[in-house]
Amino acid sequence: MGKGKLITTSKPLILQSKLLCFSLLYLFTTLFLALYTTLSQSKCFFRSSPLDPIQSSLFYYPSSYGEHKYAVSTTRSTCSSPVNFSDYFDVVNEIKNWHRNFSSKPLRYMQGNADTFGGNFSTLVRLSYYDHQNDSTRVPCGFLKKFPISDSDRIAMENCDRVVVVSAMFNDHDKIRQPKGLGSKTLENVCFFMFVDDVTLKGLELHGMISTNSGGYKIGVWRLVKVAKEDLYENPAMNGIIPKYLVHRLFPNSQFSIWMDAKLQLVVDPLLLIHSLVISEDVDMAISKHPFYVHTMEEAMATARWKKWLDVNALKVQMETYCEHGLEPWSPSKNPYVSDVPDSALILRRHELGSNLFSCLMFNELDAFNPRDQLPFAFVRDHMKPNLKLNMFEVEVFEQVTVEYRHNLKRIDRTITPKKVSPAGRTRRAHPDLLYANGSCCGSCQKYLSTMWGGEESND
Repeated sequence: MGKGKLITTSKPLILQSKLLCFSLLYLFTTLFLALYTTLSQSKCFFRSSPLDPIQSSLFYYPSSYGEHKYAVSTTRSTCSSPVNFSDYFDVVNEIKNWHRNFSSKPLRYMQGNADTFGGNFSTLVRLSYYDHQNDSTRVPCGFLKKFPISDSDRIAMENCDRVVVVSAMFNDHDKIRQPKGLGSKTLENVCFFMFVDDVTLKGLELHGMISTNSGGYKIGVWRLVKVAKEDLYENPAMNGIIPKYLVHRLFPNSQFSIWMDAKLQLVVDPLLLIHSLVISEDVDMAISKHPFYVHTMEEAMATARWKKWLDVNALKVQMETYCEHGLEPWSPSKNPYVSDVPDSALILRRHELGSNLFSCLMFNELDAFNPRDQLPFAFVRDHMKPNLKLNMFEVEVFEQVTVEYRHNLKRIDRTITPKKVSPAGRTRRAHPDLLYANGSCCGSCQKYLSTMWGGEESND
């Protein structure tokens, strides 16, 4: 019997050297980190705060308030046009110098005592103010009825003479959140004002955050201004339109403003935002593009479909009015305007003739129709003279400089007096004959829709 052959096994060469294993591990780790860093360069990298941001908490919220609940997640991880912020102290000094050298042609406003705050002017009257060639012309711009706030609040608003950050919360619809990343000099140069009503104040008092017996209200950086909404509009959203579009009148001595819906939390210093998005771009106003829509009619259809405004017939009348007077869908011929539909939750303005006139004309349209401010946006922008210098920045920029939260699920007004749903609160469908004019479909908006959908114009 022959001897069996001894079979021996040996470890693969790659495993025989511990040094080689560690070298390969280091190589793959380095490659992974390099790849991650390269891909990350496409993200919106922001210098979200100056070198010495205020570290202490601006306000200590009670645990019952839940100011950071229900944040809306963002899905965009890249940015086609990231924003670079300048040195914080250079920005502070530049805005201070801007304040000293500030000069602009004043816009003159219509005065009077009317039954309504805005005047509710006819279409032809509103359109007559779009071409502003005569500086002596008095433009209708609200305040035809007294804005119901206290004298102390009015004086404080007039004393805000540089940058103001403004928001509004009615019917306890949102939560008050403190901004993040403020620089050490920001509160010396920026005012924060939140307009509220009795319902919101009662909700804050229930959480122990204010006392309604006190003469004034302040939560962190925000000074709360109580508005007696009974003297204004029945619709709370329309009352919010007043500080949103008439901020230059409420704060007549401010050079810049940032409007932010109450659902937002600012996470970048407002001075850096104003400098990067407005001053450096040399524009009157900066606003985000809408994440989905480009054409005004797309937004109008979504407004009706998702019941953002229940009177669909009124929406169609509004669109027919704009089409009749020259509203066109967006096209490259409208450049440098890159879209007809903004996300108006965040608006940055330089308080000069262009933005002030635009804001007045916008308010007049909203007063005439409804508070859905994305609907008249392109019509006003495209027809006003002088032209509006506008920076419509990418949606990803908006998502990086703010955090968006959902509205309150349970509002205090529902616990006080439960209201029955009246027939007037239900959706009002459009009249069937509204789509037809002289026997042809779609009335004044036929050409608009045909162009937007890429169809051919019909002469039938």
